[in-house]
Order: sequence, then structure tokens, then C-alpha cells
Amino acid sequence: MYKRLSSVMFPIFAVLLVGALVWGYQENQEKNAILIKAENQYQRAFHDLSFHMDKLHSEIGNTLAVHSTSQGMHRKGLMNVWRLTSEAQNEINQLPLTMLPFNETEEFLSRISNFAYRASMRDLTNEPLSEKEMGNLKKLYQNSSEITKNLQDVQQKVLTDRLRWMDAETAMATQEQTMDNTIVDGFRTVNKKVQEYPELDWGPSVSNIYAKRSVKKLDGLPVTKEQIQSKAAKFSDADRSKIQVQENGKGTDWESYTATIDHANNGKLMMDFTRNGGMLISYSDTRPIGTKKVSRQNAMAKADQFLMNKGYKDMKAVNYDEYGNLGNLTYVRKQGDTLIYPEKMSVRVGLDTGEVTGFQASDFVYEHNDMRKIPKATLTEQQARKKLNSEFEENYVRKSLIENDYSKEVLCYEFGGKINGSRYRIYINANTGLEEAVEEIKPVNATS
Repeated sequence: MYKRLSSVMFPIFAVLLVGALVWGYQENQEKNAILIKAENQYQRAFHDLSFHMDKLHSEIGNTLAVHSTSQGMHRKGLMNVWRLTSEAQNEINQLPLTMLPFNETEEFLSRISNFAYRASMRDLTNEPLSEKEMGNLKKLYQNSSEITKNLQDVQQKVLTDRLRWMDAETAMATQEQTMDNTIVDGFRTVNKKVQEYPELDWGPSVSNIYAKRSVKKLDGLPVTKEQIQSKAAKFSDADRSKIQVQENGKGTDWESYTATIDHANNGKLMMDFTRNGGMLISYSDTRPIGTKKVSRQNAMAKADQFLMNKGYKDMKAVNYDEYGNLGNLTYVRKQGDTLIYPEKMSVRVGLDTGEVTGFQASDFVYEHNDMRKIPKATLTEQQARKKLNSEFEENYVRKSLIENDYSKEVLCYEFGGKINGSRYRIYINANTGLEEAVEEIKPVNATS
């Protein structure tokens, strides 16, 4: 009996054992293939980063080498600087540096990129590089030389000692203070030196990009939780005693309050307020949304009435989209005959009842200014119209204040119309006649 059982079970166990060994071998091979692929990608990104940083240093030097009146060469050089910094940023993003403090270097490259792009895009014939900007380029030339040398030192060690990025990733994941890894130490050295560079005056067009819109810059005194309860009750018409308030980001630049109210319709009302002044940033009703029954016109009318009831006057809807059973509207404030695009807010409407279920007003809160001065237009509407493509079919025109690519507010004539079968908004500068922006208006996925 035992022999018979053994003769049957032994081949089965043998087959299972061989199968397990084969499966384990295949799994190990697949795992090794994945690790090798990841290592190859890391190595390629790192060596490309070192190469592009060296090219960046050379390109800045080329830009400095030509005559100060060589606007064409300056433009070409700055465009190449922008392209190379973009390449370097992309390669940094491909490296496993999330656990390594490399933010100073990334921001340094970001500022170079924005400076080069904005300087190259302007009319250098009428506005050539200033002495300050040339001075910045000289400092960037020196700094990029040092960064390149440090990266090349790491690169040489990687090649000589056959170092692996997978080991560096493991070293970073351990979070040990005493860890010793050549790659990690090399990148830390680069970041530390960049941190020590003196701050450059990049000019307002670049500095505005990085300026924090801090709640501490808002007018108004800090408010208490009790005051937020009262504000939330007034906005939502809810019982004050049922409102819970939580403080967020205490001690940071982003201090705020969140007020929460349990909803009778299996949801919650949530409102975010700034700590300074207690200004409403957002409102959300998480109730389930039923089948669409409300038309686009009714949804817009409901949103208009909502803003009026809540004290937001002179707001005009400039965009409407639908996603499923929700309508989304973008509003901007109208001052006189001009739309103020920086002061925008969005409103979300449930298309089952037409009630507003969401409200986002952070841009409006931070940019609102009742005393805003609107510049006068030096071009007439007819003069601006001549700058349009002759095939553009105009539907409307209105004055708009927008932020251009240099983060500067400019007065424009906003022309809405069609060309090539699509709808567009084209913003013509009311003083220079330049096209400041072109925006395609996507068709609304809706049935009115």
C-alpha cells in the first residue's frame, strides 16, 4: 500500500517542486529585469542631467560673449537657456529624489527658466537686456559652472566605482542620519551650495510667479472660531450650534478655518475661511446629485441669484461647462465696462434641482480690490479689430483686464468669435495692439 501510494505521490510532488522552482526562477528573472530597467532609466536621466547642465553653462557664456546690441543672438541664447533648463528639470523629475532635499536646486533652475523665457519673448529691439539682467547672467554663468563641476564629480565616481542609483534609493529610504552614499552626498552638496547663493533680483515678471499669496497679507484682524461659526451660519442659513469649526495650518502662512455642518440629505456642508478677516474661500455641499432636470439657462439664473443673495455684486458669468449632472460656471467681477479677470470665482450647480453645491473664491479673495485703477485704452475698438485674423467671425467685443505672460495686468479688447470651425476668445492689448492671449472655448456637453 505504501509503495503504491509513493509511486503515485512522488511524481506529483516532483512535478510540483519543479513547477515551484521554475515559477520562482521566472519571478526572480522578472524582478531583476524590472530593477535593471529602473536602474538604466535612472542612469540615463542622471547622465543627461550632467550633460544638459554643462550645455546650459556654455549657452549662458555664449549669450554673454556677443555684443550688447546683438538682440538676435541674445534671443537665440535665451531660448536655448530656457530649453536646457526645461530639459534639466525634466531629468531631475525622473530621478528618485523625493526623499532628498533638492528643492533649492529645482527652484534655482525654475527661476532661470522663467527669466530666460520671459526675456526672450519680449521685443528686445525696443527693450534690450538691462545692465541688471546682464549682471544676473554673469552670476548664473558662475553658479552653473560650479553646479556642473559638482555633478561631473559625482558622475565620475558613478562611472569609476560602478555605483547604482537603486542603492542610493535604498539609502534615502532608510532615513538614517549616518548613511553614506556617494550619489546622495553629491546631490546634497549641490543643493547646499545653491542654497548659499545670494538671491538675485529677477525683476517683477519672474518674482510675481513665486510671490506667495499669504493669508497674512489679507486685510482684517484674525478671527476666532466663534466668529467663524457665526459667519458660516449666516452664509448657509444653518443652526449655529450645529456648526463644527476646525483650525488649519496654525503657525504657517496658510492659516484658515473649516466649518462643517451635517446635512439632512446624507451629506455635509463644508466652508473654508481665511483666518485674517474671516473671508470665505470655498463652500461645498456633498449631497448626492440626482438626475439632470435643469436647463443651462435655469442653472445660470440660479447661480446668478446665489451670488446676489450672498453679497457678491457686479459678477458676470464668462464660462459654462457641464460634467454629468453638474454645471460649472466661472464668474469675474465687472467694474464699469471692464471685466476684471484676476478677480474670478467658480460656482457649481446641481442640475437635479438647480441649487448651488459648490463655490470656490480664493482668486477673488486674494485679488479683490474695490479701488483698482483701470488704465485707459489708447487704441480704439476699431483699431484693435484690425489686429484680428481676417477670417475671424466676431460675435462680441468687450474690455477686459487680464494678467499676461509676465504676470502683469493689462487692459485688452476681448473678441469672441469663430475661426476654423472652433470658438475662441482673443485678447488684444488696448495700448500696444499685441495679442496677449488666445483661448479656445470648448463646446458645452449639454442640452438646454
